[in-house]
Amino acid sequence: MSTPELNWIAARFDELTPSRLYALLRLRSEVFVVEQACAYLDIDGKDHHPQTWHLLGEAPDGRLAAYLRVLPGGLGHGVDTFAEVSIGRVVTSPDWRGRRLGDPLMREGVALIERVWPGAPIRLGAQAHLQHFYARHGFQVASPEYLEDGIPHVEMLRDGAA
Repeated sequence: MSTPELNWIAARFDELTPSRLYALLRLRSEVFVVEQACAYLDIDGKDHHPQTWHLLGEAPDGRLAAYLRVLPGGLGHGVDTFAEVSIGRVVTSPDWRGRRLGDPLMREGVALIERVWPGAPIRLGAQAHLQHFYARHGFQVASPEYLEDGIPHVEMLRDGAA
């Protein structure tokens, strides 16, 4: 199956329309809370930070197909919080899986960070089985494996010069 053309929208919280905000929160809950059976508060207080970015990949019909969140470095403690700029909540809609959206989503996310924070290193907490996927985008394992919500993860870091 070929990769569909998506409309990439990079927006801060206050720039999101109510329907886009609803779609991204619904998708995150559908996958991270329900599908992966992880009972946690997805709405973690970081979405509305003035330097947080939301990257949405919308299909031509307006449906949300892919999403990720970019956080500035140093937001405090907790999941997806690092000293470096970070990428998190990387997700493809179940309706759009198998269409090779992960690579364009990551390319767009890294490009967004390069525009906003040129040369900044990027950290993420990856599900351990996705290490090879993130390595294709310049990320290297930067921590021992750890459990997050019962799922093995590793921190990965992309050098700012990558």
